[in-house]
Amino acid sequence: MTTPVHVHATPRVNLDEVEFSAIRAQGAGGQNVNKVSSAVHLRYDIRASSLPDAMKARLLALRDNRITLEGVLVIKAQTSRSQEMNRADALLRLQQLVDSVAMPPRERRPTKPTRASMRRRLDGKSRRGEIKSLRGPVRD
Repeated sequence: MTTPVHVHATPRVNLDEVEFSAIRAQGAGGQNVNKVSSAVHLRYDIRASSLPDAMKARLLALRDNRITLEGVLVIKAQTSRSQEMNRADALLRLQQLVDSVAMPPRERRPTKPTRASMRRRLDGKSRRGEIKSLRGPVRD
């Protein structure tokens, strides 16, 4: 008999809260880059989103350059020549970022070192001290 595995479903990003704008891609690409707006800017207002408050706080606490001071996440996707593929890539990256903060970090509970580990540490320190004492000048 197997035990059931509990999978925490992360909230999906609501597409109504995502704002897309097409821009021209940077870099090499010749005439296509100069004429076609295939790159995509995705803007997602974290504070106004429908995510749970705890997830919003964890998202805003991330030290990520893509999150502005106003709490807007800006993702630029320009890897593909297709605007639709860039939109899908930007949405995937947004969902991955939301998934990364879905589970709260585990709280660390301090533990005491075992008696054996303390003994090993002190033995190592005394052995090291003996080695260092032998390095001094030779005495008669």
